[in-house]
Amino acid sequence: MKLPFAGLATATLLFLCDQAAKLGVTEGLKLDAMTDAHYVTAFFNLRFVANHGVSLGLLHADTDTMRWLLVAMTGAIALGVLVWMWRETNRVEQAALGLVLGGAMGNILDRMRLGYVVDFADLHFGSWQPFLVFNIGDAAISIGVVILFARALLVREKPVRGAPAADAPATGAGTPPGATISGADQGPTETLHA
Repeated sequence: MKLPFAGLATATLLFLCDQAAKLGVTEGLKLDAMTDAHYVTAFFNLRFVANHGVSLGLLHADTDTMRWLLVAMTGAIALGVLVWMWRETNRVEQAALGLVLGGAMGNILDRMRLGYVVDFADLHFGSWQPFLVFNIGDAAISIGVVILFARALLVREKPVRGAPAADAPATGAGTPPGATISGADQGPTETLHA
């Protein structure tokens, strides 16, 4: 079985970018309290949020027990994604799974190290905020899932060239490729008369 290089490379790169961005926000810009924010554009700010839950603020971890249960749950999901990626032969799907895995690993490390996930990307249009404050890992997970769903719904794999189609009738079992079957080998035939 070949290593899923596309997926592993994507996951590693994403994990490193996610952790570097979080470090840049908390250490470089010193945004490490819930009231801290940094204006970037009219529709995007950097704002520190300590996310004690999972996506959309669900499963809020108020206790150490809940924190480690979330680590175990997200770790199990990440392991499942890794197994899927290892079995996947399509590089696009490997890369999409790598986005999911890298993002999940970044968030798992935060939760283990800090007790919460560092979120900082605040996208907004006036008072309308299409997403909660998120991080690079969250965005990568979402993009990876969208790619996987889109491919599952829209992309049909082309059959391998030279392989018989699934609905093609079998002709001449044991006949070497390229050989023709003579009329004598085809068995009795009926002749229709007008």
